[in-house]
Amino acid sequence: MADSLPGTLGPLLKAARARLAAAAVADPALDARLIVEHISGTTRTQAIADPECRVDAGAIAAIDSALRRRIAGEPVHRILGYREFYGLRLSLSPETLEPRPDTETLVEAVLPFVKATAERQGQCRILDLGSGTGAIALALLSAVPAAVATGVDISQGALATAMRNARELGLADRFQVLKSDWFEKVFGRYHVIAANPPYIATIDIENLQDEVRDFDPRQALDGGVDGLSPYRIIAAEAAGFLEAEGKIAVEIGHTQRKEVTGIFSAAGYVPAGVFRDFGGNERVLIFELTKP
Repeated sequence: MADSLPGTLGPLLKAARARLAAAAVADPALDARLIVEHISGTTRTQAIADPECRVDAGAIAAIDSALRRRIAGEPVHRILGYREFYGLRLSLSPETLEPRPDTETLVEAVLPFVKATAERQGQCRILDLGSGTGAIALALLSAVPAAVATGVDISQGALATAMRNARELGLADRFQVLKSDWFEKVFGRYHVIAANPPYIATIDIENLQDEVRDFDPRQALDGGVDGLSPYRIIAAEAAGFLEAEGKIAVEIGHTQRKEVTGIFSAAGYVPAGVFRDFGGNERVLIFELTKP
């Protein structure tokens, strides 16, 4: 019950942590702090300096509800409605994949090229395929003031979320969205085509962690029979939208390097970089067109 939670900040945090720990939630201390601070509008500093700070009854009830949702398996960032990515706070929606730290590898991998292109040409045009929250494009725009980006997604809900994030981050003047099934409605040429496509084989989706399988949108996970369908589409169609010296950067599943490289090589691309994520797994591949 909501009234079983203490009404002061320090004991409230302790009780929330204990409730999550008793339910075997993976990181009870962090999740309890995120939930309590977000809903009560308090900070870690306040909890240390003023543990007897009163928390109003409405916030207590909301915290109780959030803890129940977390115990039922809902990811903490879905409950909060946002997630930090590359130092940016991105709003989430049911239509968007929750951006993960591994995807920051793609941003880091392509960032030097985006900076160099912007310096050399005065602008760098980025196409973010399957944009979701807009995470990849917006992270690059935040780091390179001369970059512009188009976020492509098949989901109107995802595009609305991405545009909302662009506005909240002050990047809307350099970001636009386009509803398209991959390249179907895309026009123009880009210096960078980036994608974190669905790459889970259909048969493997049921084996994913509950938090991913039950809360991330299925169409953002399902990469077809072998998990490689989106790479085949990108490799087959990207050349018509890529500037002469442009690059394609894709996130991959950690066992897919050989297969994805083969798909792009067969389409006339050469590998231009392999980047590992924070866990040491091969996570991002960069390709460029072979010179004629």
